[in-house]
Amino acid sequence: MSRTLPACFSTPEEAALRIEPLPFERIPHQTKLFLDYLRGVPELLRFYPSAVGFHQDVSGRAPEVLAAHKTSRAALCDALEALNRNWGAGDETIKSIARLREEDAVAVVTGQQAGLFTGPLYTVYKALSAVKLAECLADRGTKAVPVFWIATEDHDFEEVATAEFIGCDCRLSEVTVSSHMHKEGTPVGSVRLDESINETVERLMTVLPETEFTPELRNILIDSWATGRGYGEAFARMMTHLMKNYGLVFLDPQDAKLKELAAPLYAEAARRAPEIASAVETRSRELVEAGYHAQVVATADSFPLFLHTEDGSRHAVTRTERGTYKAKETESEYSLEELAEMAQSEPSRFSPNVTLRAVVQDYLLPTVVYMGGAAEIAYFAQTTEVYRVLNRPQTPILPRASMTIVEHRTARSLERYNLSLSDFFAGLESVLARVVEEHLGTEAAQTFDEAEGAVERELDKLKEQLQRVDPTLADALETGRRKIEYQLTGLRTRFHRAQMNRDRAAHRQLERAAAQLYPHKTLQERHINITSLLARHGRYCINWIYDAINLGSHDHQVVYL
Repeated sequence: MSRTLPACFSTPEEAALRIEPLPFERIPHQTKLFLDYLRGVPELLRFYPSAVGFHQDVSGRAPEVLAAHKTSRAALCDALEALNRNWGAGDETIKSIARLREEDAVAVVTGQQAGLFTGPLYTVYKALSAVKLAECLADRGTKAVPVFWIATEDHDFEEVATAEFIGCDCRLSEVTVSSHMHKEGTPVGSVRLDESINETVERLMTVLPETEFTPELRNILIDSWATGRGYGEAFARMMTHLMKNYGLVFLDPQDAKLKELAAPLYAEAARRAPEIASAVETRSRELVEAGYHAQVVATADSFPLFLHTEDGSRHAVTRTERGTYKAKETESEYSLEELAEMAQSEPSRFSPNVTLRAVVQDYLLPTVVYMGGAAEIAYFAQTTEVYRVLNRPQTPILPRASMTIVEHRTARSLERYNLSLSDFFAGLESVLARVVEEHLGTEAAQTFDEAEGAVERELDKLKEQLQRVDPTLADALETGRRKIEYQLTGLRTRFHRAQMNRDRAAHRQLERAAAQLYPHKTLQERHINITSLLARHGRYCINWIYDAINLGSHDHQVVYL
């Protein structure tokens, strides 16, 4: 079913950007659950009861969200204002927080881990997706504020310690912060940057191209990623620099005041831990039985909160055979009531697990919708059961913008050889072979075709003759045919490589295009860092990304700069 709706302002067409939509069905490694969600398969409604088909429909949830939101807006916004001012927020963000204080305001929420130098590009895409949807809702009469939840309570430091980028040689490079800053098991947000961060920044600036935008980028990095700053704070400061004109509000769930506001939900979740665990386990089984995957491994003995010990590390809590609950690698055992009382009185000792995190977020914020990626969409299929058990409105999730940025130099290479992003999905060797066959060695490729065709025809004739004499000889011929085909294929592959060795310029162009467009055989947005674009285009690239976001499309967008 389709319908015609007025477009949100600042469309890609208005920005004069060349954009090619690429359906996710054509992109490798997409899950059945994600693809069915994008298609709006009716059977998925049992797992996503609050799903909305169009982003314009989100505003219809506002009354339910506002009625259910009981957190003190004054206390919430006081905490948010203090955090964001500390991170250097601009006037637009402070205005957004002021709007959130009003009783009829809702939040469009997204979030991501605190990655080095903001992490992969999709972090920026998430942020600007939330901004654009909030502005679209406001344009239609719903007072909406964009909020970015920084997942500082995650403890997988290795996952956020590296930034990949395209260096001045147009090749894929990376920088990594020292792992000794992180103590095993402690939240990433608790990490303090030491002096080695200066070497990491300098390494990045040395490998990036030097342009007219280099001084500003260096200043942003030095101001954000300074010795002594917390990892989450550094991330927030850099994102604030980039989003200063967009009114995006950042939230750190480790903040003590926000923890206090979340304490009642922590306590309720603790008391109802068995119900939550059972519901998530059942939902996981239902997903698998329906032919999908369960993103979270759930057991009946799980507990929805992590317990933080005095050394700062967090520990999963599970039910023992005696019915008590015990944190891993600790000795103490607790009843549910004891844990609930602790969560109420000492919320700083707890943090939500992945199934509870979104519920906590939407308890603190009047969330009307969440903007997320494929993994988060999968999480929500299980998390909706936690909302139900805790009697909270189930937040719908919309897919965030997904893009591949094609810069001018790479676009020229694609045009020269009549290639597109999807051609790289089969791997660089496949692209090289095609370019040789169609552009660099067409005569030899044609001769190969003729030779292979002639061999096939002659072998077919021979097979007919042998079939009359002795059928077993015909079978032996098929074995020989396969060996001949194997030898010809191998020879053709060697021809491709030899041709590329003769034309090193073409090989470099294609190798660099593969690194920029499909690094590590996955989408660019999952690896490349925003500094690649900032170094070459300055802050303008943030505006281009914002303009390229098409809220009315669930396709991947190939954006030509």
